[in-house]
Amino acid sequence: MQETLKRLEQDAMSALEKADSLERTREIEGEYLGRNGHITMILRGMKDLSDEEKRVVGPLCSATRTTLEEHFAKKIKIFEDKALAKELSKEFFDTTIPSSTRPLGHIHPLSQLQEEVERIFSQMGFTVTDGPEIESEHYNFESLNIPKDHPARDMQDTFFIQEKDDADHGRMVLRTQTSPVQIRAMEKYGAPLRLIVPGRVFRFEATDASHDSMFYQVEGLLIDKDISLAHLKGVLAEFLTRLFGKPVKVRFRPGYFPFVEPGLEVDFSCLLCEGKGCRVCKHSGWMEFMGAGMVHENVLKAGGIDSKEYQGWAFGFGLTRLVMMRYGIDDIRLLTNGDLRFNKQF
Repeated sequence: MQETLKRLEQDAMSALEKADSLERTREIEGEYLGRNGHITMILRGMKDLSDEEKRVVGPLCSATRTTLEEHFAKKIKIFEDKALAKELSKEFFDTTIPSSTRPLGHIHPLSQLQEEVERIFSQMGFTVTDGPEIESEHYNFESLNIPKDHPARDMQDTFFIQEKDDADHGRMVLRTQTSPVQIRAMEKYGAPLRLIVPGRVFRFEATDASHDSMFYQVEGLLIDKDISLAHLKGVLAEFLTRLFGKPVKVRFRPGYFPFVEPGLEVDFSCLLCEGKGCRVCKHSGWMEFMGAGMVHENVLKAGGIDSKEYQGWAFGFGLTRLVMMRYGIDDIRLLTNGDLRFNKQF
């Protein structure tokens, strides 16, 4: 048996040396190492040998098989490398060309502007604060000096989540404004306080080019001693100047909001005509922007602030509307419909 294995190894090596193609090499490999190959048949026949013969033939047969497998693998690799080199030589291939990469996405215009607003106010010493989008009637209305008979409590303006009344905080609603975070911040941090609250709000109203049931707002709040509307005007003028990159003027007009007293409508000078009057600003030279005012005494009390020691002002503007104004978008629905053709423009 030893002589037989030695002769088979010599015959296989001789045939392998004469092989002149990959196909012929694989044929020879099958003749000796395949399922019905010479070496394989010897291994199968070992069950008929005595224990003494197995101890001699077994290791020798395994060594012969291992040696032949290594030589066949080397020969096959040589032919495969030659075939690959021949294939590559048929056409030009620049190995220095960078590999293809997947296109990267980018930040939505709403998120871009929100980050910019947050950065500007952070530089001015304001904290960026967040709060729950599902609020109780207590935080969304009553603590903001909006009693139960106020029109904003009606079904046509509010998404109610839970009809069952709660003894303390009433029903749950999708917040109609980011103002509830003012009360939560007062309760948690007390005074003095300086913060902005960007986030989504919800109103139950018909959707059209300028209205949607979900949009983004930014709320601002500053509470301290000896605070006046002069501080508010300065902060807003500085914010808008940094945001638009050019000097912006601010003016106040009387307005009503239940959570501030006095209440103000805030306008800024039209950036297109520089206050001279154009079609966009309806030839007034001013653009309507936000509501603001001095925080109402009842709101300070609801937040646990001593209204005799501290005063403050608050403002709120539509971030969604600001995005539309900045980029000249004429339909609010474009911001939330997920159309990549629209989003890739920004």
